[in-house]
Amino acid sequence: MSKRDYYEVLGVDREADEAAIKKAYRKMAMQYHPDRNPENKEAEEKFKEINEAYEVLSDAGKKARYDQFGHAGVGGNGQGGFEGFSGSGFGGFDDIFGDIFDMFGGGSGRRRNGPQKGADLKYEYTISFEEAAFGADKEISINRHENCDTCHGTGAKPGTDKKTCPQCKGTGEVRYAQRTPLGQFVNVKTCDTCHGDGTIIEQPCETCKGAGKVRKDRKIHLKIPAGVDTGSVIPLRGEGEPGVKGGPTGDLYIVIRVRPHEIFQRDGNDVICEIPITFVQAALGDEFVVPTLDGKVKYKIPEGTQSGTIFRLKGKGIPSLRGYGRGDHYVKVVVEVPKKLNEKQKELLKQFADQMGEDVHEQRKTFFDKVKDVFGI
Repeated sequence: MSKRDYYEVLGVDREADEAAIKKAYRKMAMQYHPDRNPENKEAEEKFKEINEAYEVLSDAGKKARYDQFGHAGVGGNGQGGFEGFSGSGFGGFDDIFGDIFDMFGGGSGRRRNGPQKGADLKYEYTISFEEAAFGADKEISINRHENCDTCHGTGAKPGTDKKTCPQCKGTGEVRYAQRTPLGQFVNVKTCDTCHGDGTIIEQPCETCKGAGKVRKDRKIHLKIPAGVDTGSVIPLRGEGEPGVKGGPTGDLYIVIRVRPHEIFQRDGNDVICEIPITFVQAALGDEFVVPTLDGKVKYKIPEGTQSGTIFRLKGKGIPSLRGYGRGDHYVKVVVEVPKKLNEKQKELLKQFADQMGEDVHEQRKTFFDKVKDVFGI
């Protein structure tokens, strides 16, 4: 069975923002959660489908790839950890609304002190028209944080360890009660001593000054697929910022920019170019060389070719990004009228015009016949 559109699954349009997507997900997740529908296989499958859609649309990078390439851009087969409820990260009913509980001090310490994925990075990279058409292997250099080699990311001087914060006892939070006219409320704030980390470093690493990370320039291999265009996004998994407390590394998203070509223009997978020809070539026909992405190709135009006529070279365009077929190459011929004529040339053209007469110019004759019909002149 083909997969349904993720926007359709959540009941939102493609212009929906992050808040609207999250709101729609919460509503549907509450309706179909297994805790509310015990032993209901249909609801279970629906819940999996909702989770899968939200996992993609709530992630900016995945959403961009999905908008551009559909299911193929995000794996196409539901990959992303939705093999079971525990695998998807939604074990209990309250997990769906965990961020709501956080506002009242519930569960935030657990999240803050647990493993966290590193930040994703975006890198804009400019390539040539030909590289976009046929793909290329590149090496790029990015500047990012990496775990300190001296302390291996702990931030503590080698031979020493972090200590549990005595103020918050490792939770990263300080709770205090506050009486109000509505009753007693428990407020939660970040620990001032450890700044929410739950640990303190008594002897910081001299290399990273206790940060556990340092900035480095790193060379990364980039394989650009054939058929990309300006705005295409290439994800590089695990090439972003390092995770926190053992969390996974973030991803790097390469945003492609294509330099304009001096001759070619692109329309989807088709290539268009204009070639000037002389009046004599247009009138008598001629064979001339056409530049294409594959090199020079000889092409013969018939006699009487009009300015603006477009010819097609099938299969000489840009390869499909999806891996099958190529676009076409369109050649638009433009008859170039000479601007500087000597007296002899002018006289020859006048003689030519006298010999040709008006009847041979069919389009011109038809046009002025229409003018007479409309304006009576």
